[in-house]
Amino acid sequence: MRWPRRTTSRPGRTRTGVDRVPRKDRAPRKARLDAELVRRGLARSREQASELVAAGRVKVRGMVAHKSATAIEIDAPVLVAEDVDDPGWSSRGAHKLLGALEAFEPDGLVVPGRRCLDAGASTGGFTDVLLRRGARGVVAVDVGYGQLDWKLRTDERVQVHDRTNVRSLTPEGIGGQVDLVVGDLSFISLKLVLPALVACSTGESDLVPMIKPQFEVGKERLGSGGVVRDPALRAEAVREVVHVAADHGLALRSAVASPLPGPSGNVEYFVWLRPGDEPDMDRADELIADAVARGPQEPGRSNHR
Repeated sequence: MRWPRRTTSRPGRTRTGVDRVPRKDRAPRKARLDAELVRRGLARSREQASELVAAGRVKVRGMVAHKSATAIEIDAPVLVAEDVDDPGWSSRGAHKLLGALEAFEPDGLVVPGRRCLDAGASTGGFTDVLLRRGARGVVAVDVGYGQLDWKLRTDERVQVHDRTNVRSLTPEGIGGQVDLVVGDLSFISLKLVLPALVACSTGESDLVPMIKPQFEVGKERLGSGGVVRDPALRAEAVREVVHVAADHGLALRSAVASPLPGPSGNVEYFVWLRPGDEPDMDRADELIADAVARGPQEPGRSNHR
C-alpha cells in the first residue's frame, strides 16, 4: 500500500516554492477614466465623459482630472461637478456652436425658420442650439446609434438618422435639401464629406462646419497627445478645406476659432461658407490667417468679409 506523499508549505509560498503575492498587496484593477464614468452612470457615453474631463468638472480622489484616457482604480472616488452656468444643453459641444453663431449672426447668418442638417450629431449639442435659436427642424445624422439625447430624439422637429455615414448622404435620403448645414465630425477629413453636404444644400444655403486640424494634417504631423500645436499647420488644415469648398462653388464668408478646445486641447475652427459668390482665395487666406492668429475669441467676434 502506498501512502500519499505529504506536502508542506509555508504561509505565503506555493508548492513550487514561488512566493505568493498576498491578496491585499496585489495591484488594484484599473480602467480608463472615461469608461469608468460611463460604467458608474456619471456620463451617457465616453464622448460625454471626455467633454466633462475637458471642462475640468471631473475629480479623482479630490484632484481635477485632465485626461480622459487616464487609468484609475475602479474603486477610486470620482466626483463630477455640476455646471451652474449650463442651462441644460445636451453636450459641451453646444457652447462651441453658440460661439460661432454669436460671431456670424451679426454679419447675416440666419437660423430661425430654417431646416437644418447636423452632420455628426452625437448627443445633440448642435441640434439643441439650432432648435433653441428657432430652427424649423433639424436632420440629425450620426454614424453611431442611440447617442442623441432623449429629449431631442423625441422632439417632433428632429429627424434622426442613426448608423448613417455622412459621406453617403443624399437629399432623397433626408427628405429634401436643407437651408443650413452645421457639422462636428471626427476621425475623417472634412474634405471627404463636403461633396455630400453640398449636395444636401440649396443654392442659398449656409454651411457652418467645424474644422478639426487633428483630422486634416495627417497622423505623422501630429504632436504628442494628438495635438496640432503649430499655428502654421492649423492654418494649412483650414485653408485646404476652404480650397476644396471653393471647388464646389462655396466662398468663405467668415472664420473663427471655436471658443472651446477639443477634448485633447486642439484648437478647432468654424468656417461660414456660402454658394453664389465667386471664391476669392486671396481674401480667404487672409481671413484664415487672421482667425488662427486670434485664436479662441469672446462671443461676438469673427473675421468676415
